[in-house]
Amino acid sequence: MKPPTSNKKLIAWVNEMAKLAHPDKVVWIDGSEEEKKRLEEEAVSTGELQDLNSKKLPGCFYHRSDPSDVARSENLTFICTRHKNEAGPNNNWMSPKEGYRKAKEILSGSMKKRTLYVIPFSMGPVGSSFSKIGVELTDSIYVVLNMRIMARIGNSVLDHLGPTGNFTKCMHGKADLDINKRLILHFPEDNAIWSVGSGYGGNALLGKKCLALRIASFLGRKEGWMAEHMLILGIEKPNGQIQYIAAAFPSACGKTNLAMLVPPESLKKKGYRIWTVGDDIAWMRIDSDGGLWAINPEAGFFGVAPGTNSKSNPNAVRTIQKNSIYTNVALKSDMTVWWEGADGEIPKEAINWKGNPWKPGMVDESGNPIRAAHPNSRFTAPITQCPSISFRMEQHHGVPISAILFGGRRARLAPLVYESFDWNHGVYVGATIASEKTAAQEGVVGEVRRDPMAMLPFCGYNMSNYFQHWIDIGKRLEKKPKIFHVNWFRTDKNGNFLWPGFGENLRVLEWVLNRCEEKVSAQKTAIGYLPNPKDIDTTGLNLPKGTLNELLSVDIHEWRKEQDDHEKYFKQFGSSLPQAIWRECHLLKRRLG
Repeated sequence: MKPPTSNKKLIAWVNEMAKLAHPDKVVWIDGSEEEKKRLEEEAVSTGELQDLNSKKLPGCFYHRSDPSDVARSENLTFICTRHKNEAGPNNNWMSPKEGYRKAKEILSGSMKKRTLYVIPFSMGPVGSSFSKIGVELTDSIYVVLNMRIMARIGNSVLDHLGPTGNFTKCMHGKADLDINKRLILHFPEDNAIWSVGSGYGGNALLGKKCLALRIASFLGRKEGWMAEHMLILGIEKPNGQIQYIAAAFPSACGKTNLAMLVPPESLKKKGYRIWTVGDDIAWMRIDSDGGLWAINPEAGFFGVAPGTNSKSNPNAVRTIQKNSIYTNVALKSDMTVWWEGADGEIPKEAINWKGNPWKPGMVDESGNPIRAAHPNSRFTAPITQCPSISFRMEQHHGVPISAILFGGRRARLAPLVYESFDWNHGVYVGATIASEKTAAQEGVVGEVRRDPMAMLPFCGYNMSNYFQHWIDIGKRLEKKPKIFHVNWFRTDKNGNFLWPGFGENLRVLEWVLNRCEEKVSAQKTAIGYLPNPKDIDTTGLNLPKGTLNELLSVDIHEWRKEQDDHEKYFKQFGSSLPQAIWRECHLLKRRLG
């Protein structure tokens, strides 16, 4: 097949990789609907995909991955830089020479009797100054069809790339899916990614975490912008003005639910409306007005299925009813899908994510329940199908950010919401966010896991330099977004949640926007500015008396222990940790007495 481009660099690289992997043929992806249909038919014929019920789930397909390949392989993910300290203590490191050698050994000849697909893609609107072009080579139709949903792909991208444009080289090969021959390698100094031995989305859809966060964070530092693990949400106020918030939470803290929030009835009546820009990644730049502007570089959702239902996320449920790919969920007899926490009755029988017959109440040899769907089972769906999709989604200019939220799952420590004193204090708040492990996660329940800016698995370089980059951005910003911390997961002494969460979280966001516009005052405490309880609209909530005061309380004794833990955590970065971070750490200690 003749390459549909005159970009000599790209053609040479594709030829070089084809020579290494020995595919039977090379197919350049053009992004057309005819091509999509052809690939879907081929994937169904080989068993890589299954057709789902065309009446109930039109245009949807089912995929089951290898049981050893169901999540991001963080322990097999490496940053390959010439100097180890560039990767930092937050990353696994490998030298570029060793990385290329190991990956080439695994990829060599691995695509015999297979097709090598060339996917030109743009993260962000094609042609936007925010956007970056990548080209992924893969031997997986599943990857091609997912990339169609998650990015802008095809000939329009090649046209914009032109004969001399630069691109991120993204080499992916399933090889034999052997976990002992699995590597996800990032070469930030070469603007390249190699992923071998995995077909799972987070390891194989190289535009997502690999390019849009690990490589992009490195490029952002070099070029003066930010790539962040953040949702972007537009809040239309009763006066018709829309303000935008970016928010970063570790996993299992409700990021997608917040991005697609449905306002509670009392706030809907006031005139509030929500606009979804993105649920996972934000690229942010300082614009000519001195403010921070952001785009969502993705074009789809790659969401966790378990727990998604009409109460937790009604907009997600509506989004995934057509043209979606379901991975590792349960398959019902009517060729629809199910997962733990889904709407409707539990099926009396199904085929589970491993392909085995399943019935409710089944247990394994140890007496543990056998799940119908894998805990990390996924849906991939076009963002254009989201009922709350923002009309600014394709704006090359992005949206202006008024506030940045950080948050985690803390049962007793963090109040419902507080505001940082200034930008540097906000950076410190983001650098110290943490979540306590739940029963659904590996490890000790209640154990605190630090995840700075929710970027720990995704920062493509030394996190000390990442913190400094945030501080440097603040120096350049003339209109700084205010920075807040939220915690939807505070519990009482019996372990019951104090705050209802989900759509009710808009009540907290209303206070956040009022603070951005200086419409309400706040209480100054040792950790930041807290709301006066009267300034959070609780109309229709029926919270028990005293609950809001408990949600906004600060236990100084517990915060002293927390600050001690901050100091221990930061010591791993040694002398490279920015002095501004140490200063904020010591100021917090002084305020706590």
